Amino acid sequence: MKSALLLLPLLLGACSLERLSEVGRPPAMTPPADPTKAADYRPLTMPMPTPRPLEPQANALWRNGSRAFFKDQRAANVGDLVTILVQMADSADMENATSATRSSNQTMAAPALLGAERTLQHIAGVSGAASTSGGPSAGLVSANGGTGNTGAGTMKRNETVQLRLAGVITQVLPNANLVVAAHQEVRVNGELRDLQVSGVIRPQDIASDNTILHDRMAEARIAYGGRGQLTDVQSPRWGQQMMDIMLPF
Repeated sequence: MKSALLLLPLLLGACSLERLSEVGRPPAMTPPADPTKAADYRPLTMPMPTPRPLEPQANALWRNGSRAFFKDQRAANVGDLVTILVQMADSADMENATSATRSSNQTMAAPALLGAERTLQHIAGVSGAASTSGGPSAGLVSANGGTGNTGAGTMKRNETVQLRLAGVITQVLPNANLVVAAHQEVRVNGELRDLQVSGVIRPQDIASDNTILHDRMAEARIAYGGRGQLTDVQSPRWGQQMMDIMLPF
C-alpha cells in the first residue's frame, strides 16, 4: 500500500509533463503504422466450418467453391484496402414504473399462561379483572408492520454518427471472411479527432465500389473521440475523477 502511494505522485507527474509538453502547440499525430505491429494487437480466432476437400473436374469451366467467373478489384487479401461506411441513427425511449404496498398485523395471547398471568398483572400494576378484559395476559405480543415502495425510471437516447474511412485487411480467416481495421486521425485548430473501426466482414458484402456498411460487420468496434484543448475544457480534472471513484457516497 505504501509503495503504491509513493508511485502515485510519479505517475501523476508523468501525466502532467506529457500535458505540459503540448502547451502552445496542437496535439502530435501518431505516424502511420502497420496495425498488426501494435502492442495491443491480437490475431482474431473465429469458429470455422469443417473444411471440405475440392475434387478437380476435368473439362469444367466452373470450380467448386468459386463465387464468380472473373476476378474483380475488390479487397480480398491481406493488405488490401476497403472503405467502411458508418451510418448510425439509433434511438431508444424506455419508461418504467413500479408500485408495491404491504401491511401486516399479528397478535399473540395467553389467557392463563400456567398461572403466571397474576404475576404479569402484578408487575403491570393492574387488577385481576384486567385479564378478562384485554389486560396483559389477554394480549402478550402484538406486532404491526407496513411496507411501501414506489419507483419510476425513464431513458431517452438518440445517436447519429456518419463516418467514411478506409481500412486495411489484417487477416483472411479459413472460411474466407476478412478481418478489417481502420484508423484515421484529423487535426483541426488544435483539436485532434481519432476514428477507429474494426470488425469481420464477408467478401460478398463488399460493394462494387469497394465499400461496405458497418451493419455488415461482425464483432464491430467503432470509436470516435479526440483530444486537445476543447476536450480538456470539457473533461473533469483527474483529481475530481479520482474522488468520484474513491468516495463511497
